[in-house]
Amino acid sequence: MTGFGGPGDHRARGPGEGPEAVASQIADAVDSLAALWTVAAQEASLRLSPHQLRALRAVQTAPGLNLTALAERLDIGLPTASRLCDRLAAAGLLERAPHPDTRREVQLRLTTHGHNVLSDVAARRTHALTVAVAAMRPAERDALRRGLRAFLAAQHHTPPRAGEPPGP
Repeated sequence: MTGFGGPGDHRARGPGEGPEAVASQIADAVDSLAALWTVAAQEASLRLSPHQLRALRAVQTAPGLNLTALAERLDIGLPTASRLCDRLAAAGLLERAPHPDTRREVQLRLTTHGHNVLSDVAARRTHALTVAVAAMRPAERDALRRGLRAFLAAQHHTPPRAGEPPGP
């Protein structure tokens, strides 16, 4: 992994640094963040795969979601989503309940245990980020905050490339 100007970063530096070099640095930072994110989640009270965590988060943000909608949100097949929910239900994290209006449809909801596990993972991830950000100087934290805001703003205003659908 290459750092932002740290040892081992042999890319050219200077005022002429283009978007490709910055994009490469961001990719490196995202890799590092993903590793931090994964390690923090694996230290939680219950170890869950990233796929399981994504499923729980999807149900948390949309209680009552049905299996088809969950599969679509996770971009997985319906049989895979069903097996995933079976495992989460067996672990006591998720419950399936009949839809009040449609007997054939099942709603998905987190159990109290599921909420607690997600809270534990979120707290551990926040702590890991806090430790990393605390090691930065205040000016660096401020620059990071401004840079992230600018990145998000630019991302929402960037026209799609040829052949890509427009963003949200």
